[in-house]
Amino acid sequence: MQLAVVGCGGIAGRHQAAWKAVHDKEPDLVEIVATCDAYRPAAERYADEVAQFQGGRPEVYASVDEMLRAGRAQAVDVCTPHYLHHVVALKCLSAGVAVQVEKPSGLTVKATKRMIEAANARGVILATAENVRRGPSQRTAWWLLHESGQLGPAQGFCMQRVHHEPAPEPAQAPAWVWRADRTLSAGGWVIDSGAHFMDTVRYLFGDVHSVYGCVRDLMPHPLVRGGLREFDQREDFFVAILQFESGAVGQWGRTTVFQGHDWFQCAIYAAHGAIVDPSGDIFHGPRPQARVQVEGKAPRTLQEIYPEFLASLSPERRQRLFPHDFTDGFTLECYDFAQAVATGREVEVTAEIGLKAKAIAFAIYESSLSGQVVRVSDVLDGRVDGYQRWLNEKWGI
Repeated sequence: MQLAVVGCGGIAGRHQAAWKAVHDKEPDLVEIVATCDAYRPAAERYADEVAQFQGGRPEVYASVDEMLRAGRAQAVDVCTPHYLHHVVALKCLSAGVAVQVEKPSGLTVKATKRMIEAANARGVILATAENVRRGPSQRTAWWLLHESGQLGPAQGFCMQRVHHEPAPEPAQAPAWVWRADRTLSAGGWVIDSGAHFMDTVRYLFGDVHSVYGCVRDLMPHPLVRGGLREFDQREDFFVAILQFESGAVGQWGRTTVFQGHDWFQCAIYAAHGAIVDPSGDIFHGPRPQARVQVEGKAPRTLQEIYPEFLASLSPERRQRLFPHDFTDGFTLECYDFAQAVATGREVEVTAEIGLKAKAIAFAIYESSLSGQVVRVSDVLDGRVDGYQRWLNEKWGI
């Protein structure tokens, strides 16, 4: 597969490590033939780093259009800021090039739908780069809830954290970052790391029926941009209740405003016990150190149960879930994409799956805006889009 990487900063570094791991095991599977970034020095640096492990140096471009005209890339790995995901993907898909795009798969639900339409029209793969659900602890949790019989059906979860992050003094304000602008990021925690967690939520619990959410920016943090002061537009408080089609219920929330008492609860509840995560991570769990507590049995961590889960897998299924014994989520997502392009099979996390996860996050914003319970299906269908409408208008989506 001749691959181009578009967007050569930030998360692209994790993708580069993943492509190197794939190359080390199967050097003939993928060749990175192009790097592309509007800031050309970043693309040059990335190309130099790729050359160190694959030998040949990729061509360097500052323009996606120029890269596509060169005609070498069969597939593109999109690692740009959120607001460019659909812009880059639509150009590549329209040219018949397969695409893997970082989460969120598009700036809005409507943007992602346009991407899916373009992929279907050209008959090419469109994958969501989702690494979290692929981890050993997440796979083991799924097995405990759905196959092993040890925990039984999932009943709900509580993922909440409260801690205090004081706003900096204006004279000490940090530099502006693109994520701080909602026109570029679409929002804060709820859509950013939240896109990961909502995918994990669907993976473990199934589809979400409706949500009730409250999202606030209670203590704006100053930033400096071009010598001028701006404010971080991302939320510093959110809480949401999720009702699942299965009848399960989830509570999810975080604040960095309240002070005097920090606390967290990270737990997944099932018919015969719970998975309790001491990490306090409400976005990327359950982590390997999470304890599985079954009534009448000594607690064990997911890491301790993982070998038992592996032993339950057929050789074919183990190769599909953990090819070459890869356990890093970024490596697994990249290998899955490369294999799908090479063989024509479907990727695990399609654009449609990424869209469903993202729609849950947007439903939380929509509920907060309207003050009403919001059905996720109404967000997916576009019947509820008050929060996203201004984003679509801004970007001509």
